[in-house]
Amino acid sequence: MIIPLSKPAFYVALGLSALFFLSACQSARKSSAAPLKLWYQQPAKATVIDDANGWKDDPEWLSALPLGNGALGAMVFGDVNRERIQLNEESMWSGSPDDNDNPAAYPAQDTIRKLLFAGKYKEATILTEQTQICQGKGTGRGNGANVPFGCFQTLGDLWIDFQKQSPYENYHRELDLEKAIVRVSYTQDGVQYKREIFVSQPDQMLVVKLTANQPGKISFQCTITRPEKFRTWATGNQLVMEGALANGKGGDGLQYMARLSAITKKGSLQYTAESLIVEQADEVTLFLTAGTDYLLAYPDYQGIDFKQITATHLLNGMQKPYGELLKRHVAEYRHYYQRVAFSLTAGIADTLPTDARLLRFKETASDLHLVELLFQYGRYLLISSSRPGTLPANLQGIWANKIQTPWNGDYHTDVNVQMNYWLAESTNLGEMHLPLFDLMKSIQEPGARTAQIHYHSKGWIVHPVTNVWGFTSPGENAGWGMHVGGGAWLTTHIMEHYYYTLDKAFLKKAYPILRASTAFYLDWLVRDPKTGALISGPSVSPENTFLAPDGSKSKICMGPAHDHQVIWQLFKNFIDATVVLDIQDDFLQQVIQAQRELAKPQIGTDGRLMEWNEAFKELEPGHRHISHLFALHPGYQIDVRNTPELALAAKKSLDFRIQHGGGHTGWSAAWLINQYARLGDGENAEYNLHKVLTKSTSPNLFGLHPPFQIDANFGVTAGIAEMLLQSQSGSLRLLPALPKGWPSGAVKGLCARGGFVVDLQWAAGVLTHIRVFSSNGGTCTLEYKGKEIRFETKKGKEYFPFKEGR
Repeated sequence: MIIPLSKPAFYVALGLSALFFLSACQSARKSSAAPLKLWYQQPAKATVIDDANGWKDDPEWLSALPLGNGALGAMVFGDVNRERIQLNEESMWSGSPDDNDNPAAYPAQDTIRKLLFAGKYKEATILTEQTQICQGKGTGRGNGANVPFGCFQTLGDLWIDFQKQSPYENYHRELDLEKAIVRVSYTQDGVQYKREIFVSQPDQMLVVKLTANQPGKISFQCTITRPEKFRTWATGNQLVMEGALANGKGGDGLQYMARLSAITKKGSLQYTAESLIVEQADEVTLFLTAGTDYLLAYPDYQGIDFKQITATHLLNGMQKPYGELLKRHVAEYRHYYQRVAFSLTAGIADTLPTDARLLRFKETASDLHLVELLFQYGRYLLISSSRPGTLPANLQGIWANKIQTPWNGDYHTDVNVQMNYWLAESTNLGEMHLPLFDLMKSIQEPGARTAQIHYHSKGWIVHPVTNVWGFTSPGENAGWGMHVGGGAWLTTHIMEHYYYTLDKAFLKKAYPILRASTAFYLDWLVRDPKTGALISGPSVSPENTFLAPDGSKSKICMGPAHDHQVIWQLFKNFIDATVVLDIQDDFLQQVIQAQRELAKPQIGTDGRLMEWNEAFKELEPGHRHISHLFALHPGYQIDVRNTPELALAAKKSLDFRIQHGGGHTGWSAAWLINQYARLGDGENAEYNLHKVLTKSTSPNLFGLHPPFQIDANFGVTAGIAEMLLQSQSGSLRLLPALPKGWPSGAVKGLCARGGFVVDLQWAAGVLTHIRVFSSNGGTCTLEYKGKEIRFETKKGKEYFPFKEGR
């Protein structure tokens, strides 16, 4: 129970004395934090061949440094004698649109429900596996490169062969997070060489500048290749690579093209059939553009004039001086990156290479600079892989070096693609969230078709996976593929974007997606014959298995807690949206009634939150998914103050999972950071952050499942933000899960629901400074150590509690 205090009493609770100050500043301040870098004293070895097995990580690739602008990605190896820049383009997907909806699904559902209600889980599971699956090959069991589902693939590699073998010294390689630039420098044969590489969003190109401190010392041969389905040829002053990927049906699908050109200072430049050759230049700038014919538009997904677009981007970019290209790139990128600063080390110099720092952390479990770095790295990766107008960040972000990417590099909707965007709003990157809404919009028609064929329901649905071709059917195996909560979970992001921005125009535009998802679940829910509550099923608690009363091992059940929690959150979001948009109709009343009658979270006899509708024994107590705790995070049906008994049960569930080996994948441990932060448990949140760093982080700080999976990076950044600021309860909770290991620090620019931007400082574990900027005006409630203060704000104003006399 929070007791409202007078303003002076609140400040005493904060450790501050009097006054409240209002200034006329009209916008949030930019941070002045020192730039962060990933840096190394050795290259990633470009000559080491990638493993042909798509499920095996390549250690050298996991040492390369990522660049991207949302549409074009690059991994820079920085090798001395032969540089490799592995390339990606957002839409490089094999496969093609396919009809995977299964008419046999609906007629079997009533029988499956009756079997489950009767306790006949073995029979129900057999029938579910026969009928509640997609038609066709589905995802190809996560190996879909050559089936219609398809796979996100590498665009190829840009090779710069300097044709040298002599030794080198003074090597340095870095990724500057402040400017999104990779730099390489070294001395060879008495010459100091430098490279500067970036991927420009304003000019839609990869730019590589090579310089030497002596004239005529730059010579190389440049090629573009990929593992399959390409041809390279020269035309005019360009080297062109083009091809078509497999459509999964025996023919050609998506078409693509990359263009490479160069400008030299002195020396010679020539284009041969398959290479670009430079001899004895003083400096060289390389320009690369790429694109495909893909268009995110059902049902054809084609329509982009990629040949003309790539040609135009190349021509326009080459007409600008290098300095202007660099300036445009840095300014555009920093517009987003500089919004947030985070410090735990008070400006201590970074004197240890990143890979050595990571190795040391695995021994000492102590490095606050690494925490700072990982936090901003997650923001950097989201800016680099998800921009307005691009596809959303997938399981790999935008970086993949093979033809068969793990799990097809697709969009998993049972936690992973959502986790990619948990940080978007809280860390002041709301624009990067927009591609997820574009994807949602694109699956409305195929999702409605699936809803009708599989369930005879209104609205739309997506199951645990989707792709760029509109796949919305269940998977090819019901044990994981019969997750029906994906649509509800996705749509929670619509209202999260609204809660943070209060953008009514956005909400009005997205409302039909929210309403249609709500309509589906109203049709889907059925009565539990024992309790009379509305429940979901047949369904699964994502990928987890229980021992059924009939002795069988099952995943299929009626009433998984996860489904009810995401549906509850969807209904709450829908109700909130109708209030904002002033909509009153019979449909709204149905939703309000259904939310009241929906099965609620239950606590088992052991004090843990129940994962299923009955007290089944889980067969993997340390399972990586913690789906039945959605209501704690990212949902907020369970709250440490408003529902303390349920919060305690959730904590017991988390503790139990960890005691039995839970959090053993990168993304799972990242989720645990967020969960414990919601519980106000900073020590366990930090423990799981350390687990990610010690067990699931590669030399270039990419997160690992393993194999590489980028959601861990995004989940960690979101989790750190949750430790510092929360707003899901309606108040702004300040430092709600600050661990003892972070005694002093500062964060600037975090966002809170209600349109607030917050700066915080603390020392000796006590809050010492607060700044609140109000983007929209309205009531602001601050909460710290169980006490709160409310005050009215005006749009565009900032507010400071501060020490008297300061």
